[in-house]
Amino acid sequence: MTIANPAGLAAHAAEAIRNLNHATQSAKGELTYPGDAYKTVASLKLLTQRLPQSFDQLSDFLGTLAKTGAVTADYGAPDDHLAEARSALASAAIIAQTLTEFLDRAHIELSPLGYDATTEA
Repeated sequence: MTIANPAGLAAHAAEAIRNLNHATQSAKGELTYPGDAYKTVASLKLLTQRLPQSFDQLSDFLGTLAKTGAVTADYGAPDDHLAEARSALASAAIIAQTLTEFLDRAHIELSPLGYDATTEA
């Protein structure tokens, strides 16, 4: 299945995270070694590194819409809604960058860990 539109891709990413949430449950037993956590955190870090670009591009799109004057709103001024949405996206980009920094710290701390099979019962 090929998804070509932004909303579909975002929905697909959300579903992938939902599946990740299930896979990382202790009862599932899909995480066995420290390296499993290391690789998962690395991928999540990569995901959060890419989010600011999407947020910035969505904000740019909304800015372009604001310039056209072709946007309506069910209530309030469309420009006010667009400005608030753009502000929220800018904040989301900052938060994603902060999240990336924390995931990087976790990734660094996981890097020296190994699994001691001699402790198994």
